[in-house]
Amino acid sequence: MTSEALWPLAKLSALRLGRRLAVEVPVTDAGRRAFVDITPGAVERDAQARRERWTNKSSARSFRIEHWEYDASLLGGFDYDVGATQLRGADAADEAELLAVLREWEIDPHRFQYAWDTADPR
Repeated sequence: MTSEALWPLAKLSALRLGRRLAVEVPVTDAGRRAFVDITPGAVERDAQARRERWTNKSSARSFRIEHWEYDASLLGGFDYDVGATQLRGADAADEAELLAVLREWEIDPHRFQYAWDTADPR
């Protein structure tokens, strides 16, 4: 099955454009909030695109996936990283490996949102 069939088209396009996605996930302790985010890696044409003020779309990106947990009372301020804990992280060389990591972590790709539409502080 292809990446296109497993992702909402808008979110797959965002990843291919180099945009970060995030999702809130269950926490380990009360008073905490946890998020998993996907950060697409840069590709060679991104630098040229940035200089020329356009955005490069690429299906050849790698990805960094991270699961962080934060003190919920600090999320609204500048000190959100105080007491933050990275619970796990993974690198994916391509979209297929990204889907494999998400399957292993039991996170449905449809749950991801644009990072700016979540409370994820990063």
